[in-house]
Amino acid sequence: MKLLSTPEERFENLPGFTFNPHFIKVDGINIHYLDEGNKQAEVILLMHGEPSWCFLYRHMIPILVKAGFRIIAPDLVGFGRSDKPTEQNDHTYLKHVDWMTKWLKLLDLRNITLFCQDWGSLIGLRLAIENQDRFNRIVLSNGGLPTGEQRMSEAFTNWREFSRNSPSFDIKFILQGATTTKLSKEVLNGYDAPFPDDTFKAGARILPSLVPISTDDPEHENNKKAIEQFKRWEKPFLTAFSDKDPITRGGDRFWQTLVPGAAEQNHVIIKNASHFVQEDKGPELAEVIIEFIKNNP
Repeated sequence: MKLLSTPEERFENLPGFTFNPHFIKVDGINIHYLDEGNKQAEVILLMHGEPSWCFLYRHMIPILVKAGFRIIAPDLVGFGRSDKPTEQNDHTYLKHVDWMTKWLKLLDLRNITLFCQDWGSLIGLRLAIENQDRFNRIVLSNGGLPTGEQRMSEAFTNWREFSRNSPSFDIKFILQGATTTKLSKEVLNGYDAPFPDDTFKAGARILPSLVPISTDDPEHENNKKAIEQFKRWEKPFLTAFSDKDPITRGGDRFWQTLVPGAAEQNHVIIKNASHFVQEDKGPELAEVIIEFIKNNP
């Protein structure tokens, strides 16, 4: 597997992003993560989707640290400061779950509240259900765990088609299109920073095509098994979806009825936020997480 590493100067002087980088090697791949706050405190694990990276959490991290938590925010393989496998077939759903599971165990993270969105949920929910002893709570936003049996939205089908066939895979255009906020040039450059050119974008291009959309998908059985296990998940589970995400809107109800730990939680709909709710309403989302932990000690 050939790997590319984004030059560090691409990450200099990004707006609101003053966090120190940390790296750990998994299967020869450098995985980058942020590690902020009190190292002895309870962990909040923030998992991003695609084609974003942990820059997405810059509005939330200071608020969560101030509330007394240790904040861990990794970059998925192929994203952010993590190494980028150059071939699309280097990426499979299972490999991404395995890479992040090994990363989790190398850091030996425990007492975790997971916050996950987009591909961060496709991977993060698997991490949590397959390593239940490490996780205390889950907050799910604009994501899920498709088994291939669900009917996918037209917006998702269009996105999948675009990611496969568009000659230009413009990260800035994609991010601006999936937020309600008018993003500044500096912020858009921040999202684009990991990808100096198209050779760095194999992961970003292929992940939409790795979402299970039929029952013959290689991860159909594993996700189905995970869903069955979530029917027995008694630990606190909160949904915080946004109201203007055409891809996942309405998906929260499935989890609210499926997961025992979701009963009687104060599920929220974040108003005037699109798919990347962390960008549109980061501070509000951080307060939702803090409140949820406080209510479920």
